[in-house]
Amino acid sequence: MTRWPRVGVVGGSLGGLTSALLLRDLGCEVDVFERSTAELESRGAGIVVLDETLRYLRERTPFADDDISIRTSTLRYLGPDGSTVFETPKTYRYSGWRTIHRALLSRFPPERYHLASEVVGFEASVDDVHVDLAPGLGSSVELLVCADGIGSASRTRLLPDVRAIPAGYVAWRGTVAEEVLDPHEREAFRDALVYQAIPASHILVYPIPNLDGSTEPGRRLLNFVWYRNYADQAFDLLMTGRDGSRRETTVPPGEVALGETAEMRGSAAIHLAPQLAAVVQATDRPFVQAIFDIEVPRMAFGRVCLIGDAAFALRPHIAAGTAKASDDGWALAGALEASDGDVPTALRVWEERQLVVGRRALIRSRRNGNRSQFEGTWRPEDPDLAFGLRGALR
Repeated sequence: MTRWPRVGVVGGSLGGLTSALLLRDLGCEVDVFERSTAELESRGAGIVVLDETLRYLRERTPFADDDISIRTSTLRYLGPDGSTVFETPKTYRYSGWRTIHRALLSRFPPERYHLASEVVGFEASVDDVHVDLAPGLGSSVELLVCADGIGSASRTRLLPDVRAIPAGYVAWRGTVAEEVLDPHEREAFRDALVYQAIPASHILVYPIPNLDGSTEPGRRLLNFVWYRNYADQAFDLLMTGRDGSRRETTVPPGEVALGETAEMRGSAAIHLAPQLAAVVQATDRPFVQAIFDIEVPRMAFGRVCLIGDAAFALRPHIAAGTAKASDDGWALAGALEASDGDVPTALRVWEERQLVVGRRALIRSRRNGNRSQFEGTWRPEDPDLAFGLRGALR
């Protein structure tokens, strides 16, 4: 009879939760250690949900796609005057980070999802991993899954020479209620993922569920992501919030310096199609996410592994960040099942496969970002620009 390992998951975001659920379903005793003191929030961020992201909810829960995501069937590009310059059939789904997280969290035992449990260290032996938790607590597991994101302290402990490499640009982000736009403006976004490509930049807008989960047209939110280049000094100024603190990855809503927000809004009025500018201008509290590349030479370390952004941080242009984290979890559960619960054997097999997935996705996401932001070779008809983890969706 197979003896499944005790598992600790560092980080309770989408990738960590998916892995925890899959390993729990396999028969493992699983605890999630989340450093936040309250339920995780997404700062209003929308996400494109690929099949890998939705797979657990589709296969193992009663949630229907239309309950937790919104579908569009058209890819549309606007010109500076707001006219359509390119359009083609293309189906994608979108959701709110919070919507997907809550759906996954509802399937996991609350007594095993530990808030205010920051992992401050761990030490692995041949048979187990001792996990140090703040403040002064500890746990012993036989498999430690590190899903602690782009700023992963686990990665720093395991691979101290790996650094996040700035891409040279950021994503301005925000959401606005559909109902605040006038009918002409709303029409541009009907049943569509909408882009505008401008020199050294591009912006996209798509619908996501409202904070209360509403997916009905007219009650949804529109989510914008606008990629803009910033040189070193300008980047440092942008990432310094209103309180004078320099942020490493995200300047949250309400914290972006007023001068930076004003400059961004002014640029929107000059460069963006009227409908896109209206979305940006109507967003009360835009926020900023720095764009990085992170690549690791290893993902497995005896009884410890790195998944999702803790391993490979992808630029968002293939919409595969959450998909890759979920895919890492599915592959891990599959390898552990195939090895009859032998953790070191499972991780060796799993690592070989997922390193290939991560490297290929990183290369494509970097290539697509460079096409827009630096090379001027972004073309709407290019199939490689389509979203997908293992290649463009056809």
